[in-house]
Amino acid sequence: MSLPTKMFALVLLNDGYSNTQEGPSITTLEPYLEAKEIDVPEPDDGQVLIRLIRANINPSDLHFIKGEYGLPRRIGVPAGFEGVGEVVAAGAGGEGLVGKRVAFLASASGAWAEYVIADAITCIPVRDDLRDEDAATLFVNPLTAVAMFDEVKQSGTSSFIMTAAASQLCKLIIGLAKDSGINAISIVRNDEQIEMLKNLGAAHVLNCMTGDFQLAIGQVMKEEKPRILLDAVADQISADIFFTMPSRAKWVVYGKLSPDAPVLNQMGQFVFTGKEITGFWLTKWMESKPPKEQMAVIAQVQELFASGKWKTDVRATISLRDAMTELPEELSHMNTGKVMLVP
Repeated sequence: MSLPTKMFALVLLNDGYSNTQEGPSITTLEPYLEAKEIDVPEPDDGQVLIRLIRANINPSDLHFIKGEYGLPRRIGVPAGFEGVGEVVAAGAGGEGLVGKRVAFLASASGAWAEYVIADAITCIPVRDDLRDEDAATLFVNPLTAVAMFDEVKQSGTSSFIMTAAASQLCKLIIGLAKDSGINAISIVRNDEQIEMLKNLGAAHVLNCMTGDFQLAIGQVMKEEKPRILLDAVADQISADIFFTMPSRAKWVVYGKLSPDAPVLNQMGQFVFTGKEITGFWLTKWMESKPPKEQMAVIAQVQELFASGKWKTDVRATISLRDAMTELPEELSHMNTGKVMLVP
């Protein structure tokens, strides 16, 4: 198969970290990315070259291009972590993947490009009955959903709370909770999301922007006594919810959608009621799991998508060449569905 020497990509304009905490909100890509033709990268040993089919955009991608993520930027390298594509070339050790459609996490050269470099060990051949839309999201949201819901189950609680509950990730967790008989208490900021989440199986859906929220959440706390808070927002509302939770509650922070830092004004609860705050990062979770266990979870995730129990809701599909102008507007509505890039 003859490969081109040049490709179109959205490349990073900055190195390292920005030392800002603005959150993933973006109104323009111009300070962070440049659309241009660059050389098609070549895979080293243990790597594969992937022809992009779809790249999925997560909040972590937006934190990353702004220099606010846990990995440093590299100027001139394509952005983007996650997607699906066909392996078209491989370095030593990756030859067995050539010709296969794989879900991937990009490594040396990112997913927002016509060709991507990924470590062969992180590429997952996807089932023929899996849609490209679902395969493009196989890593970040599904694995995070399984891992964090496992935390819920291990706690022994009969209920738990989620912020940003209309996200694709939280929709997946609601399905897991429903099947396990554990009540999901879903916090949203728009009344239009309430019925949709209840139909998916959420036991309670509360709008934290309404005037009666404190009363409503207080009643739910008395009824359900949730012990786990899965939080992607990390703002004052999250902190206030946590401090109304019962003893031994755990606040699991896995995102920072809000640029505003919370004030923790009830520190005695950590001393006298056994509460704790912890963080979750999928990268660290994957590093802690042996390959056999990772493969079992991936197989479970593929089956959930293929069976129709899980489905990726896509709001918009944008070509790489239109991304600089069209992407910012669509990103402002990410809570209504995934935004994806195609060549």
